[in-house]
Amino acid sequence: MNILILGSGGREHAFAWKIAQSKELQNLYIAPGNAGTANCGTNVDIDLNDFESIKNLVWQKDINLVLVGPEDPLVKGIHDYFLNDEVLKEIPVIGPKKDGAQLEGSKDFSKKFMLKHGVPTARYATFTKDNLQQGFDFIDTLEPPFVLKADGLAAGKGVLIIDDITEAKTELKNMLVDAKFGAASTKVVIEEFLKGIELSVFVLTDGKSYKILPAAKDYKRIGEGDMGLNTGGMGAVSPVPFADEAFIKKVEELVVIPTINGLNKDGIDYRGFIFIGLMNCNGEPSVIEYNCRMGDPETEVVIPRIKSDFIDLLQGVATQTLHEKNYETIDEIATTVVMVSGGYPESFEKGKEITELNNNFDSQVFHSGTKLVGDKVVTNGGRVFAITSFGKTIEEAVTKSFATADKIEYQGKYFRRDIGNDLKAYK
Repeated sequence: MNILILGSGGREHAFAWKIAQSKELQNLYIAPGNAGTANCGTNVDIDLNDFESIKNLVWQKDINLVLVGPEDPLVKGIHDYFLNDEVLKEIPVIGPKKDGAQLEGSKDFSKKFMLKHGVPTARYATFTKDNLQQGFDFIDTLEPPFVLKADGLAAGKGVLIIDDITEAKTELKNMLVDAKFGAASTKVVIEEFLKGIELSVFVLTDGKSYKILPAAKDYKRIGEGDMGLNTGGMGAVSPVPFADEAFIKKVEELVVIPTINGLNKDGIDYRGFIFIGLMNCNGEPSVIEYNCRMGDPETEVVIPRIKSDFIDLLQGVATQTLHEKNYETIDEIATTVVMVSGGYPESFEKGKEITELNNNFDSQVFHSGTKLVGDKVVTNGGRVFAITSFGKTIEEAVTKSFATADKIEYQGKYFRRDIGNDLKAYK
């Protein structure tokens, strides 16, 4: 098979790394890719939202399947573009059409979907600048902390969790009236804060059947002890010690099945990944959000734990035979530690030369924000690497990741040294 992966981050490198191991693969292309994906296949410098150029690439390279990594092209309708094109319509796209991608593209849409189909979630209301005062009044009914979410895509930065009621009202005004997150915050969802411990559950569906993939827990804040600004993710662990078989069964019954059934009832033909952000509230699952793709950096611990041929699962989605497929997982614990650029998630510089990458690491180094400049690898994003390691315990795995991160060098490097600490108490 000839496969095209769309994206340039650690998630896409993990996909490429896994797919490159398959005997079913003939040629692998990654657009635009990064310095790491270049070791798995051929990078092609194409803008993810330039659908015409993607079409030309698919035609020229005789692509048999397209795997879409990030949310933006899905929300903008790349799957629909393929289906509406005479040249492309028979080529499977792993990722939902525009209607299904609204699960991530609009927080208001996803909350309405959850309520409609009985999926447990926090109490909420949605506001615009025209009913700002009602937004203030709704905040008055809540206990702190207050959760404010930009309705649209905001590059992972559109969620604010605020302890002070006055600050929460100020930020609501900033989002709605002053367009703090641009068009993404034309509408803002305010919701009740869920108390518990967070995890991510991933589902792969062909529109009819589904497979629940390994769960993971990620770490969003830039600072140790979960302090500071939200980021795209600073690390992840899989499996999740507190998400035992009984809890995942409860998630399946209360969340996954109603979600899949709800999509079908609403006439949404959803083929791809559903990332379910959950809170475990005293043993009961409650949905924080849906995403229409795999998470990053969770992919970097979930995909390495899958022993089976990944192309076989993707083919199951493409041909709607996922119910016939099975997969096995590695029993060991996987951890990933994300190395970032100095200043991230605020302003940071790119183009810093990276050295010591050719060491014999006891880890898999997934590139996230890198690119090749001649024969040099340089930084090209806020999150630069995701360092994934295995161990019989979280401590064993994460120690390997830290050791690898210590060896890789570039100006301004930073990573959290407490990934997994909160999980070590669970047996």
